[in-house]
Amino acid sequence: MTASPKTLDVVGIGNAIVDVLVQADDAFLASHGLSKGSMALVDEQQAERLYASVGPGLETSGGSAANTLAGIAQLGGRAGFIGRVRNDQLGAIFAHDIRSVGARFETPAAESGPSTARCLILVTPDAQRTMCTYLGASVGLDPADLDLDLVRQAEVLYLEGYLWDSEEAKRAFLAAAEVVRGSGGQVALSLSDGFCVDRHRASFQELVDGHVDVLFANEAEIRSLYEVDSFEAAADQVRGRCRVAALTRSEQGSVVLSGQDTLVIPPYLLGDLVDTTGAGDLYAAGFLYGYTRGESLERCGQLGSLCAGQVVTQLGPRPHASLPDLVATHLG
Repeated sequence: MTASPKTLDVVGIGNAIVDVLVQADDAFLASHGLSKGSMALVDEQQAERLYASVGPGLETSGGSAANTLAGIAQLGGRAGFIGRVRNDQLGAIFAHDIRSVGARFETPAAESGPSTARCLILVTPDAQRTMCTYLGASVGLDPADLDLDLVRQAEVLYLEGYLWDSEEAKRAFLAAAEVVRGSGGQVALSLSDGFCVDRHRASFQELVDGHVDVLFANEAEIRSLYEVDSFEAAADQVRGRCRVAALTRSEQGSVVLSGQDTLVIPPYLLGDLVDTTGAGDLYAAGFLYGYTRGESLERCGQLGSLCAGQVVTQLGPRPHASLPDLVATHLG
């Protein structure tokens, strides 16, 4: 392994999605056959029809790994993101938003094919959210989209498990992991979703055992990965398979495993719970920000817990508050 100079802390690969938040009533949901409070995948025609039929919306960039990289950049870290958008209005919004927080985003927009991914979030007067997600251009990511020079500059390459549904993206993942390892960097993986783990359990187990240095998972995901009934049994299974496993447990905080060490990190309760979207993404942001600065694993966990504790007090997955100020106030 030959180490190369690192000009970036973390480079992430994941879905490039724009969230569109719109106020709607129960009659609108009924007229479009939508079940209140659900999340459904829709095709491009459905997405266009729904988007055209709603009123003015709040458009804000999302995507799991993109949220993490945006959080790292907001903390003052050096971040880059690789993900596919189309050369359309929502693609321009996504590119603007992630660059505006200081992250590098240089993946060329696709000139043809599906439009930029979007998640239409319909908020009814009772504050329930009904989501319709069109994955669009994001799942077309392939090895040709990789900026390998960007990857080589990363201390850590952060991979989003959601993209494992795409064979092209899977090949891109493995190619990027090989490059970052060859240049002296490390690989981090987020399992992303319990249903995603169910679909790709064997592949994820192979990834964790052979390619991953830092694993992020919540309690449901890690239990699903090893098909066990308790968090403790899952923790025993994953221990030693990668350098670090950071396992989040909602209101119980998180547990960080490294070798025989077990660190229990308490949650930060910073206000009323408004929206849990992005909590895991921001935990990974705080953790990796500390990790790439050589902080202790305990402080890495505290940084992750603090960032997650902030984002759940607001609507949307990108922090509105100053993360550096939050760290200065609570962690010094």
